[in-house]
Amino acid sequence: MNRTSPSFPSSSANADSSSSSAAASSAGSTSYRDDNVSITLNTYRVNDTTVYVADVTLSSAQYLKTAFANDTYGKNVTATTSSIAQANNAILAINGDYYGVQEKGYVIRNGVVYRDTAKGADVLCVYADGSMEVVSDREYTADELVLKGVWQSFSFGPALVENGSVTVGVNTEVGRGMVSNPRTAIGMIDKNHFIFVVSDGRTSESAGLSIYELASFMQSLGVQTAYNLDGGGSSTMVFNGQVINKPTTTGRISERSVSDIVYI
Repeated sequence: MNRTSPSFPSSSANADSSSSSAAASSAGSTSYRDDNVSITLNTYRVNDTTVYVADVTLSSAQYLKTAFANDTYGKNVTATTSSIAQANNAILAINGDYYGVQEKGYVIRNGVVYRDTAKGADVLCVYADGSMEVVSDREYTADELVLKGVWQSFSFGPALVENGSVTVGVNTEVGRGMVSNPRTAIGMIDKNHFIFVVSDGRTSESAGLSIYELASFMQSLGVQTAYNLDGGGSSTMVFNGQVINKPTTTGRISERSVSDIVYI
C-alpha cells in the first residue's frame, strides 16, 4: 500500500499550530479565524428540523484532517466525536463515515491507505489541492487514488450533489434507516471552501431530514459536491470543545461512540 502523503502548497504556519494573528474564537463564539483557517457557524430551520452549518475556508487542504478513535485503526475501536476531537485539539469536528462497521470500502486518511478493499460504490475524495470529487471504486484502486492526490476518502454515501446538481431521488434512503433522521454531510463550494452540516432528528423539536431533503439543502448552500456521512445517533458537531447539536441515541440526547471524525 502507498504510505506517502500527497504534497501540499506551502503555507505560513504548520497545520498543527495555526497562527492566531487574526481574531480567534472564544467560548460561546460562532466563528474562528486565524491565518489559515476561517470558520463561521450558522443554524437553520429546515423541514421542522434544526440544522447546524459550519462554513470553512482554509489556506490548504492539509488543515482538513481525520482522526481515529483512540488514535487506532480497527473494527471495534470507538469513542465519542467530542472525545476524539479533544484528543486532537480540534477547533471544529463532525463524525466521519464509521468505517469500523463495514468490511469493505476504501479508507484513505491523511494521505495513508488503511483499507483498499472496494465495495462497488461511490467514494468521496478530498484532494490535496482542496478540491472534492465523487468517484467509483470500480474505476480506481485505493493506491491509485493516493497517486492522484487524494488526501481523505469516505465510503458511507450516497453522493448528494455533483457538479451543483442533486444526485439522489425523493425516495433515496440509506439501508433501512427512517425517512427522517439526524444527518451528517460534507460539501465543497470551491477549492478549500467546505461546508460541514449536521442536522438533529428523532425528537419533538427536530423531525430529521430525508436524504433528498439533505441534498436539496446542501445544494441551496451553493455546494458543487456534497456527500452523506454516517447519520442517526452518530450525527455530532463539536466546536471549541462543545457539542453544539443534540445527538440522539436510543431515544435520549447523548453522543454515540464512532470510529472516526473529520476535523479542522
